[in-house]
This record gives sequence, C-alpha cells and structure tokens, in this order.
Amino acid sequence: MDLRSLLNLLLRLFFESDLESVFPLVLSVLTAFGLFGIFRKSGVKGWLALIPCVREYKLGQIADREPEGRILAVIRGCSTLLMFATQIMDSFLDVETPGIDTLVLMLLVIQVVLALVSTIYRIRIYLGLIDVYGQKKSWIILWIVLECLPACLWGWSRRYQPQWTVSEIQSEAANYFSNARAQVLNQGLTVNLEERTATEFFKKKYLLRDIHMYIQPGHMVLLLGGSGAGKTTYLNAINGYEKAKAEVVLNGQNMYKNYRDMQYDIGFVPQLDLMRGSDSVFRTLMDAASLRLPVGFSKADRQARVEEVMQIFGLTPVKNNLVVKLSGGQRKRLSIAMEFISNPSLFILDEPDSGLDGVMARELFTQLRQIADQGKIIIVITHTPDRVIDLFDDVIVLAKDASRTGRLAYFGPIEEARNFFGKQKMEEIVKSINRTEEGGEGRADEFILKFAEVQHG
Repeated sequence: MDLRSLLNLLLRLFFESDLESVFPLVLSVLTAFGLFGIFRKSGVKGWLALIPCVREYKLGQIADREPEGRILAVIRGCSTLLMFATQIMDSFLDVETPGIDTLVLMLLVIQVVLALVSTIYRIRIYLGLIDVYGQKKSWIILWIVLECLPACLWGWSRRYQPQWTVSEIQSEAANYFSNARAQVLNQGLTVNLEERTATEFFKKKYLLRDIHMYIQPGHMVLLLGGSGAGKTTYLNAINGYEKAKAEVVLNGQNMYKNYRDMQYDIGFVPQLDLMRGSDSVFRTLMDAASLRLPVGFSKADRQARVEEVMQIFGLTPVKNNLVVKLSGGQRKRLSIAMEFISNPSLFILDEPDSGLDGVMARELFTQLRQIADQGKIIIVITHTPDRVIDLFDDVIVLAKDASRTGRLAYFGPIEEARNFFGKQKMEEIVKSINRTEEGGEGRADEFILKFAEVQHG
C-alpha cells in the first residue's frame, strides 16, 4: 500500500466515524508510518517503529541520542501504566470508596509531570534527528506541533536522507583501541585501564576505556575534560574506591591487590568537605591522625605530626579556632591537611579551589606545588586551570567519543598539549573536545585518534 492509498483509507475512517475518537488515531498511524520509513533509511528494522517504548528507544539511537531514547522509552511505559490505572480508578468514582478521588487526582498530576518531562526529551531527540538529516533547526517547531508531517516527509521522500546510519554513528574513534600498555616501574604511578563499566537500563554501558599512562614522582598533573567525560570516575578507579578492569601500580605496588595496605598511601580530597564545624582545627587533625596513622604511633607522635602539618599549611595561628569560624581558604587547607596527615605518595584533589578567589587559589596551588616538589604525585581537577597552569607539569585530557565513552585524548607536558590541540588556554582545549550541543567544537574523536597515533610513535 502506498502513501496515497493509506491516506484515502484514513480519510474514509475519519469522515465516517466520530471526530474526537478518530483524529488522534489518524495522527498516531501517520506518525508510525513516517517513522517506519525513517527507521529503514537509518538501517533499523522498520517494524520496530510500530512497537511503543521500543520506538522511542530506537529513535534515540537514530538521532545519536541513545541515553535520551532510553529515558523516553521508560517514561512512555510509565505513562501507559498510569493511564490504565487512572481509568480503572475513575470507574470507581461513582462508588463510595474513601480517598479514591484523591488518588485519581494524584495519578493525573503524575501523568502531567511525565508529559512535561517527555516533551523535553522528545525535543532533544528531534534536535539530534535534525542534525542527522542536516536540516535547519526551525524544523523543531513542526516536529513538536505535528510530528506526523515531518515524520512522513523525512521517512518517505527521497529529498530527505540521513547523513549517516545507526551503525555509522559508532565512529572510528569509538571502535579504535590502542592495545598499548604503560610501562610499570618501581617509582611513580602506572595506570593501564582497559574499561570501567556500569549497567544502565539493563544494558552494559562503558564509562571509560583504553586509558594508559605513567606519571613520574614529583609531577603535578592537571585533569581536564568536559562534563560527563569521566574525570571523577577515573580518579575513583585510581584510588581504588570504584575498581575498574585495570592495573594501577603505585611505587611498585598493585593498588587493587594491596588496597588494604595502600589505602592511606593515597590522599583524596573531595570537592565538599565532611568536617564537623563544632571541632577545632587541632581536634579535627588529631582525629584524622588517629584514623590514618599506623597503630604503633603514640599520642605524642600523632601530635607531633599534626603540629608539622599545621605548619606546612599555615594553620598553626588558627589551631584552636572552630572549623565553622574558618574562612573558605582555611577550610580548603584544613581538608587537604587531613589527607596529608598520613604522608601519601599520591594526592588527588577534586576542585580544591572551588569558591576561592584568584589570590587564595594561587596560594593554595603554590602549596600543592611545594608538596609535589617533595617527590609526591598530585592530580587535580579544576574548572579554572589557566590562572595556575604554570604550576603544573603535565595534563590529562579525557573526552567522550561518539559512543559517549570517556577516552584519553592527550597526556603529557603542558606546552606540548598547546601544540597538540592548537590552543593556548586549557579552557579552549576543553571547548575543542566538547560536543557541539554543549557549546564545543565537537572534535573529541579527532584528538582521540590523533593521540593514539602519538602513543604508537
């Protein structure tokens, strides 16, 4: 049956039946008919467009918006169940059942909320579909208002063709693996991470893949990457908090195999501190010393170590002050000092300069530089790297490939990173690897492959 015959059939049904009941059915059939063609053009079985929930998920894949497609499929399923539940409850309204009308109202409110959320995710998918078909953004209005019309046009007109199919969305970079391994030495940090996965909507999802590097002792390293590139996941894999399929070796010892013995050899300072405001600086550090120093340390030894750390971080003048009374910079130094109590070989900091002005941030990073100069390895995430970039030795750049998996786009000296990306500022490097819908240049895959060539020499 061609499009004209189908339209004639639908028109007869439309004029011979009740308008209110038939019109939504006509729109649904036309939309499914159009999506059938779009699915086929994109290398997906057309009949899947006829199955609710599956249709939303597959459309997300076609539009290169698979995460949004999954969420929309779940919303569609929940909305359908709620609709049936509301109809069943509504049939009991004539029966004197206490609270039934309130329950129906609650179900209706939930349906409205789901409808709003569904609209947001549909817009995201439609925008992705517009990009795949290389059309103007103004098409979004027609997709929202009358989905069946653009669906039929794009699905069955030869004029509208996708620029790539679902199988082609998985780019060369997404399918490329270096098979490289960083050399394991007795000093420094070696990371050979094959993959870090999670299960999302009953499907295996890759968070990180194919990341290999060796960091020398005494180096202060900047960790860059856009939102969702896997920076925190990568740090958690290094410190053993969230194990990956990886080999992490610090100063000749395997972190995963000897985690219990090595957990205090790594200091991790999160963005938000967990200190009690009612304790003094000295008491806070003494508690940290009791937890992190070996059992053989006497109270006098612990106190001596606390005094030493307070001196290093300039906290001696405020040792008796309550934590709640400290300035933002002093709280940051105290949270770092707590981790430094055990004298770790590897120091990881997640946005230690968050909330600090330029002068205070500079002072903090200068202290970190002095710690690195003692032979420690320091890895830092910061969203304002350019104001202190001269204090760093190396930079790690993580980027999302076409399948949205965190990959290594660069690792090495700062100046070489500028030449590699053709950018002078670190913030410009992040912009170059971010996706276009995130305000970036969308060049992540390019640099992932480029760095892979560098690794292979």
